[in-house]
Amino acid sequence: MLSPVFRMAAAISATLLLMPGALAQTTVTAPSPAAKASAVPVFALQDAIARAEINDPGYVTSVANRGVANLDRSISRSTLLPTVTFQNQYLYTQPNGLKNQAGQGFAAQDAPRFIANNAIREYESQALITETLSAAGFAGRKHADAAAAKATADAEVARRSLVVAVASAYYTLVAEESSVRIAQRAVSEAQSFVDLAKKLEAGREVAHADVIKAQLALQQRQRDLAEAQLADEKARLDLGVFILPDPRSPYSLADSSLVPPPLPTRQESEAAAAKNNPELKSALEALHMSQDDVSAARAAYLPVLSFNYTYGIDAPQFAANGPAGVRNLGYSAFANLNLPVWDWFATHDRVKQSELRRQVAQTQLSYTQKKLIADLDEYYSEAKVVSDELASLNLSVKTAEDSLRLTKLRYGAGEATALEVVDAENAATQAETASADGAVRYRVALANLQTLTGTL
Repeated sequence: MLSPVFRMAAAISATLLLMPGALAQTTVTAPSPAAKASAVPVFALQDAIARAEINDPGYVTSVANRGVANLDRSISRSTLLPTVTFQNQYLYTQPNGLKNQAGQGFAAQDAPRFIANNAIREYESQALITETLSAAGFAGRKHADAAAAKATADAEVARRSLVVAVASAYYTLVAEESSVRIAQRAVSEAQSFVDLAKKLEAGREVAHADVIKAQLALQQRQRDLAEAQLADEKARLDLGVFILPDPRSPYSLADSSLVPPPLPTRQESEAAAAKNNPELKSALEALHMSQDDVSAARAAYLPVLSFNYTYGIDAPQFAANGPAGVRNLGYSAFANLNLPVWDWFATHDRVKQSELRRQVAQTQLSYTQKKLIADLDEYYSEAKVVSDELASLNLSVKTAEDSLRLTKLRYGAGEATALEVVDAENAATQAETASADGAVRYRVALANLQTLTGTL
């Protein structure tokens, strides 16, 4: 007789045999090629920029410097505010064999051997409040504010430089992908011409020399394709360094077309550049910092006022009340006014140093302003010229394609030579390459302009 366990196993087996759908549901299927393709990440330009901001060490450093400068600003603010500390101390001094009252009523106390101490056992437990007022402190606060603003501007400068680098790498890869497609089309055209030349040679319509010319052209196109694929791989790795943990990982671009966006007007670009330029802001804050340094150096000629307030105990007993009802708990206060008299011209020299640095900062600001004007004019002019050339480049592509098609028809009719066909193929490839390069050049010039004006 079967045991209950075997009977249960047999029942389960029979049920599974009668339910083929259940087995089908548990079958593990391999992912389809479409699913594998969908797993490849797709990056638009803004996605690539966002990834690069996380991975680029230069930009991360500038962001960290901005955080450090903001903390320095907070620290400089705290130097202008009172500080509070709680001091606790126990002092023991060897007695000298005599007695004194030590401020503790009428009871005589053992006198300490060290005159700086009040008793052989002394307890201190005091709260100390200190405040120092000086012109140097206020100048340092202004310097920290300017430094924080400059660090913020420098971080934006680093971000925009990173945007330019990523945009250049992004559209370089777009151009190389286009070059691969152009090279593949050229190989296809060259192979088609080889087949045509062989067909005409078989019909004794052309000489074998035409077949050789066609084969030489095909071999050159194949070498061009290999070079284009190599350049595409390099461009893909260069962009992958910005956006991927492993630059060898596969990915694709969302903006793989070379259709250029419209160019803004010069007035719009000039207004945005004047309003949103971090390099100008950084140079201006550097000038403010140098001016604050001059003020801080001159502050050494002025007096420094400090206050100190102490509340607690300083007594032979660790208690609020001593013997005979003496009150140990109390306070003391004092104020200091330090007047500078003579430092062997050290302050004079520091002032001169800070004035020289201020002069450099003023020159840097003037140079930055002129550089902004020149860069804006250069980037806009380049983008405008390339934008105007795009229509002509696209027309050249269409003309070269028509010329190649007609030349091959004439060659098939015996009215053109093989050299003319090869020249037409070269012209078509060059026209397509020039058009793609022009589109990428425009996109990069536009990215430079947009970065300068803060719109990218």
